[in-house]
Amino acid sequence: MSAALQVTAFGLALLSTLFLLLATCTDCWMVNADDSLEVSHKCRGLWRECVTNMQDGVRTCDQYDSILADHPVKIVVTRTLMITADLLAGLALATLILGLDCITFFKEDPRVKLKMCYGAGAILGAGSILGLTGSVWYAVDVYVERAMLVSHNIFLGVHYDFGWSCWLGMAGSTGCFVASVLLTCCLY
Repeated sequence: MSAALQVTAFGLALLSTLFLLLATCTDCWMVNADDSLEVSHKCRGLWRECVTNMQDGVRTCDQYDSILADHPVKIVVTRTLMITADLLAGLALATLILGLDCITFFKEDPRVKLKMCYGAGAILGAGSILGLTGSVWYAVDVYVERAMLVSHNIFLGVHYDFGWSCWLGMAGSTGCFVASVLLTCCLY
């Protein structure tokens, strides 16, 4: 039972870590939600803003000036939290690989392998909290920005909703959290 649980937790952690990495690297955290005159599709990410012309399919992207330039707080905080979550999830995966029963490394002491699985679960838990905080922070900020414009009767022609990168970050963080619970609470 324990070996099956370890492999399940590893598979979930691997998939969730890939989701977190994709969310951090892709540029569709916010997507335009204006359906009135849909001639282009705009996505804003943590690193750049992209516009796709719907008629001919041409996509152009503008990089943000510099990684060290003055950016909105939501971008800086989300970048920091997501990169830290990515690093923690990667460290947890490496630790978990060494702690799996099917890996012959550290085979002479099963307590060390169990401690490595518990440690990987704790690291995954920390990474999941940071990733979920970054994703939700960004999503709430998008919602508040939109609600402020609506409450003041300001119509700019384009308003943004959560993009697929934001949802991917939330899904990856949730998966890391579930894998963390499996490794720390369910593994005996």
